Amino acid sequence: MIIKSLELADFRNYDTLHIDFSSGTNILYGDNAQGKTNILEAIYLSATTKSHKGSKDKDIVNFDKEESHIRTYLEKDGMEIRVDMHLRKNKSKGIAIDGQKIKKAAELLGLLNVVFFSPEDLSIIKNGPAERRRFVDMELCQLDQFYLYNLNHYNKIVNQRNKLLKDMYFNPSLRDTLNIWDSQLVSFGSKIIERRRLFAEQLNEIICDIHKKLSGGREKLVISYEPDVTIEDYEKNLTLNQERDIKLKQTTTGPHRDDFSFMAGNIDIRKFGSQGQQRTAALSLKLSEIELVKKMTNDSPVLLLDDVLSELDSNRQNYLLSTIGGIQTIITCTGLDEFVNNRFEIDRVFHIENGSIKKEGYGG
Repeated sequence: MIIKSLELADFRNYDTLHIDFSSGTNILYGDNAQGKTNILEAIYLSATTKSHKGSKDKDIVNFDKEESHIRTYLEKDGMEIRVDMHLRKNKSKGIAIDGQKIKKAAELLGLLNVVFFSPEDLSIIKNGPAERRRFVDMELCQLDQFYLYNLNHYNKIVNQRNKLLKDMYFNPSLRDTLNIWDSQLVSFGSKIIERRRLFAEQLNEIICDIHKKLSGGREKLVISYEPDVTIEDYEKNLTLNQERDIKLKQTTTGPHRDDFSFMAGNIDIRKFGSQGQQRTAALSLKLSEIELVKKMTNDSPVLLLDDVLSELDSNRQNYLLSTIGGIQTIITCTGLDEFVNNRFEIDRVFHIENGSIKKEGYGG
């Protein structure tokens, strides 16, 4: 799978844009705040229907316009596929594949698999559990339609249950309906717990060798899934915690409170690892994500690197750049020095300035 081209209209700071990508390494360079990351955001939206920043559609549409368009041309198994996305400030987005509208965003997921890597991802290990859950959810939603279905339903039920807990303050008789929501939570939540457990196992099969190389053979990294509650105890714990939930007016039990640990020997890197260890573990995690997508889909993802190289030391830069051969990669950066210094092969270069491509070059 590769992205052949991208067209934008009234998207962020772009009035119009057409860009043709190489199937190899593409560099988008220019000063900060010129629109480089916006191109990656448009690609990520085309793959996942969501912004990697968590932005809402109304914030993505050009400031003085009511709607924007993304058109992405893909090539898969020798066939060209066109994905159209219509973003509107006051309505839900419209999506079409080869001109055919789709009813559910889930129909798009898995068509184009992307791995997005930004400087913020280097903090995924040291940040709170929500960041690690988000990483797992975004990857699993691309790879597993059943997971997406279960996660969407689970989140809706948690929100509805939380609303009920607030309403019970004014109408205590509503407590009789709490068990109905609890049984649905257990049903969907148990499937999420089981899939996350399997995901951690799948990552562990890959990440050990990658991290060993990145750390110069000094560390063995193990990911452990830390569910807030086991499937066996889920229903019982929900019942036991009902009084606490009523008092706090929120659901305090379930996979929305899960976490994942990263252990190097006996050291929990989340809490006691150095910044270098945490960054190396984050890089290992992202590189493992690439290999997992390859393994599960029998296809290579498109790798989106958003100004990551400037955040890595030369050893980690070299390892990352040497690993991504054979994968279509789109990289943003402020200058080309890191690539020239590393004598890294560049297939196509775009200079982005103020929402437009000022020049296009080709590397060898």
